[in-house]
Amino acid sequence: MKTEIMAPRKNRRSEASRAIAKAILDQYQPTNAEEMQDALKDIFGPMFEAMLQGELDSHLGYESNNHGSKSTTNRRNGYSHKTVKTTYGDIDVEVPRDRDASFEPQAIPKRTRDISGIEDKVLSMYARGMSQRDIADTIEDIYGFEISHDTISNITDRVIDTANEWQNRPLKKFYVFLFVDCLYVTIRKDMESKSCAVYVILGYDVNGIKDILGIWIGEAEGKHYWMQIFDEIKARGVEDVLFISMDGVSGLEEGAKSIFKDVIVQRCIVHLIRNSIKYIPSKEYKSYTAQLKKVYGAASLKAAEAEFERFKQAWNQYPGAVDVWVRNWSHVEQLFNYGSAVRKVMYTTNAIEAVNSSFRKVTKKGTFPSEDAVLKALYLRITELYKKWNERPISNWAFVRNQLAMDDKIQTRILKYENF
Repeated sequence: MKTEIMAPRKNRRSEASRAIAKAILDQYQPTNAEEMQDALKDIFGPMFEAMLQGELDSHLGYESNNHGSKSTTNRRNGYSHKTVKTTYGDIDVEVPRDRDASFEPQAIPKRTRDISGIEDKVLSMYARGMSQRDIADTIEDIYGFEISHDTISNITDRVIDTANEWQNRPLKKFYVFLFVDCLYVTIRKDMESKSCAVYVILGYDVNGIKDILGIWIGEAEGKHYWMQIFDEIKARGVEDVLFISMDGVSGLEEGAKSIFKDVIVQRCIVHLIRNSIKYIPSKEYKSYTAQLKKVYGAASLKAAEAEFERFKQAWNQYPGAVDVWVRNWSHVEQLFNYGSAVRKVMYTTNAIEAVNSSFRKVTKKGTFPSEDAVLKALYLRITELYKKWNERPISNWAFVRNQLAMDDKIQTRILKYENF
């Protein structure tokens, strides 16, 4: 991971606060600083309580509501009320107790009333998706006490409920662009490690704001699973999609159109280049791709067709490479139904590949013990991406909107959902 220069404590705390504000904006919709502070207080109370519950689970050796046999006679014994001072004001916390009073909470130690600044450190550990060893080292460095891997696992597993809520949240009714892609992770299942597909959908809404609609885990990438995913996002509120950009999964185009009948499905030009370049000697890659760029980067369809004829003649000694483009010419051709700004968004899945590249920073660490562990790691990474995107539209979105408005049918569809 790229090393970043550490900002002063005040700036780091401010950045974390902004990240929290954006994460809870849809739920709380604060309109001023006071309402934002109230929302933060509402968030941190349950967070600390979840951490304390995780610590008590580890201390007792069993989870709440576990009715099986237990290795200890010690039991939960209700809660004690505590008001702690934080950066965002006083927060009420219910601290769990045990019968023999041997539980020594570490997140909020006994007799501690001032935990100002601890929120930023907790969020930092969660959002980085660090390993248990990294988290343990960070906690020891910050708080001066050791914490077991089991305790860390119990605490961080509380994030799974939040991740599941995010995964099932209602979506917007309309998206201008959806990008679909897949990456693979190794998960331990039935005493063996299996490679599983993680399906990802990135969307641009009518204002050009990025959002990850969800992540889904399956054993292999295929049209039937993609169909289930499209069904799910429709059930979560998506009524219409203008464009879907994909890498060419068999059956995905038909599946998408069966659910969103007016969608325009675009093959990723970059993937077509990768598919065709397999037939080209490496020493000719540069000249081959340069001539291809003249085709899909032409100013008009007529110019593209002329460049395509020159391309076919120039590279006819490699029929496998040329055939990739002949078979997929309709996907190149349809690009020129739209302006250049729209084409630049349509013809590549680079946007979602950048998302998956970010995901691989946490999935490359090795085998995951469960699907929940994958969901937890990727959800935490997504919170970092949201912070980076900062609710800003993509570059040149105004040009994209203006060019789309030139098509009356598309403009009618956009205006229908303008306020959603």
